[in-house]
Amino acid sequence: MPTRSIRLAGAALVAGLGLASLAACGNSDDSGSGSSGSSSSGGGGAKKIALLLPESKTTRYETFDRPLFEAAVKKDCADCTIIYSNADQDPAKQQQQAEAALTQGANVLVLDPVDGKAAAGVVASAKSQGVPVVAYDRFIAGADYYVSFDNETVGKIQAQTLVDTIKAGGKTSGDIVMINGSPTDPNAASFKKGAHSVLDSSGFKIAAEYDTPDWSPDKAQAWMEGQISAVKGSLVGVYAANDGTGGGAIAALKAGGVKPLPPVTGQDSELAAIQRILAGDQAMTIYKPVPPEAEAAAKAAIALANKQKPASTGDTDGVPSTILDPIAVTKDKVKDTIIKDNVYKVADLCTGAFAAACTAAGIS
Repeated sequence: MPTRSIRLAGAALVAGLGLASLAACGNSDDSGSGSSGSSSSGGGGAKKIALLLPESKTTRYETFDRPLFEAAVKKDCADCTIIYSNADQDPAKQQQQAEAALTQGANVLVLDPVDGKAAAGVVASAKSQGVPVVAYDRFIAGADYYVSFDNETVGKIQAQTLVDTIKAGGKTSGDIVMINGSPTDPNAASFKKGAHSVLDSSGFKIAAEYDTPDWSPDKAQAWMEGQISAVKGSLVGVYAANDGTGGGAIAALKAGGVKPLPPVTGQDSELAAIQRILAGDQAMTIYKPVPPEAEAAAKAAIALANKQKPASTGDTDGVPSTILDPIAVTKDKVKDTIIKDNVYKVADLCTGAFAAACTAAGIS
């Protein structure tokens, strides 16, 4: 799908669903067994759709994915019931939540796995009961459907933007450190592969590399703190796989007295990351419009729950898929992406400390 089409589709769906009000949803109940949406009083042909998300450290899941998915399901299937759970980065807990959803009579599981390999057990259990599985955002072998973004392309865009930014600053050599995502996340491996395909031939040296357990910003920060003494004089850039790890890296660099800050990448377009980009502390982030992803997953789930074949744009390792295009966001692109698509309110983004930066970027 062309990038422009994704942006327009995302903007239209956000407007239709009322993103500003949806974004107020908080974290899930620890019980993991709550439901939402409308269900018909008589039961009839009403379907139960389980949405199983991996964690809440990354703000997108509770702020965007959950409310947008729930609204998309309700729009197309008013009498569907959603069984929602968040695994808090615990694969064993996610397995239990999946089994609980199956016990509650889920007709389809929409699963964003904590651990892609461990999730194969969830797929096997669901299929043994005749329940299809939609792999959401992260690939699961054996799933019935997969919706995500082109993840190798994400890594390539991050790395190429980093290289271009470093060179635009007049440097053609020096050290880069890589802070990758969680080793249990199959997407992290794709981001890493894509990034290496650019960085390995960039002319810059990869001085150190780290796979961040649980995508933890604190662990990324601690690791970066341990690297500063070795690379402080030669560091020209930091590849960080997402905004959380990028924020951790930036905190470590500031605490370590690294001036000026080298360019740092990110992903997910978190509010704090967009503010860092406007302020000049972070070079870029990846914008993956959640509305079209959530809508595609909702349509696939409804179709599979009704034993129909969902539409797809191709396949991934034999699994019918819808794969969307990621978008690079630098300071000069915030207005035409994040603001245009109403991802955040200007009032929330341009708080006191960032008001001047917003004005300079033409955001008001």
